[in-house]
Amino acid sequence: MPVTVTLIPGDGIGPSITAATTRVLQAAGAEVAWEEQLAGVAAVNAVHTPLPDETLESISRNRVCLKGPLTTPVGVGFRSINVALRKEFDLYANVRPAVTMMSGGRYEDIDLVLIRENTEGLYVGVEHYIGLGGDPRAAAESVMLVTRYGAERIVRYAFEYAVSHGRRKVTLAHKANILKYTQGLFLEEGHKVAEEYRGRVEWEDRIIDATAMHLVLNPYQFDVLVMENMFGDILSDEMAGLVGGLGMAPGGNIGKDVAMYEPVHGSAPDLAGKGIANPTAMMLAACMLLEHLGQHAVSARIRAALKQTLETRQTLTPDLGGTAGTEEYGAAVARALK
Repeated sequence: MPVTVTLIPGDGIGPSITAATTRVLQAAGAEVAWEEQLAGVAAVNAVHTPLPDETLESISRNRVCLKGPLTTPVGVGFRSINVALRKEFDLYANVRPAVTMMSGGRYEDIDLVLIRENTEGLYVGVEHYIGLGGDPRAAAESVMLVTRYGAERIVRYAFEYAVSHGRRKVTLAHKANILKYTQGLFLEEGHKVAEEYRGRVEWEDRIIDATAMHLVLNPYQFDVLVMENMFGDILSDEMAGLVGGLGMAPGGNIGKDVAMYEPVHGSAPDLAGKGIANPTAMMLAACMLLEHLGQHAVSARIRAALKQTLETRQTLTPDLGGTAGTEEYGAAVARALK
């Protein structure tokens, strides 16, 4: 029986890349039934709220979601709708793979995964102004929140991911040399968890800025990387650059009960309605969703079709050096299915 999945097309280029993706999944024989819902600007325009109760109820009921990029409307009370969704369902693990799909770039055969803590760190948004000398906004202060619980579960997730996916090594990147309490606690929990996997998974810890440099100098020395929220946000975009940019980068937001998959790029409102957006990241996010559902064979077929389409270079979107539109590119991927 098909699995019911909440589908949020999103804003900007979201509806077009979502349509191309769902057509490919249908052509590949994915056993999925879509339950379409609204969020972001599209939801504000339709029902006057960026995150309708119906959408939250659908995700809670189905426990798996494919989501296009969202725009957070100005003045609606949300810092970020994406952050709100992660908090609502405690989607603590952000999984960001970076895999070479198209040869000819600066690097070949990249196969990395970054596991980012998704609910703590500086992105909790606990910040305020401090008044000095008559200036009520003379200084600003932000709190980096790291809990033993949050650190332990994200590092454990990284090790479990490595074991279940046959990966060889986990690298914990941190700034514990300077941030001795917050990053020190994160590193301390990392060492504890790593001991449990001794002999099964290699382990190392590195300073975050050195990690960023070595990712560029020699990315092949890494495999699975794990780190706190903001560091993961920055380095995952750097890793996307190793394989062609954000247009090639999918992501999963995983919690105990709910999993949400999405392209990591934005809604690109300047491209909306032009029909030229690259749907690769959305299609790869859908592959991650299928693998989560146990439909590995279908996912493998779509990945192979994507790689063939990209490698032949006959039907590419403008950002990849071609002239094809979103729909045309999607049709080429569907034809390449075997």
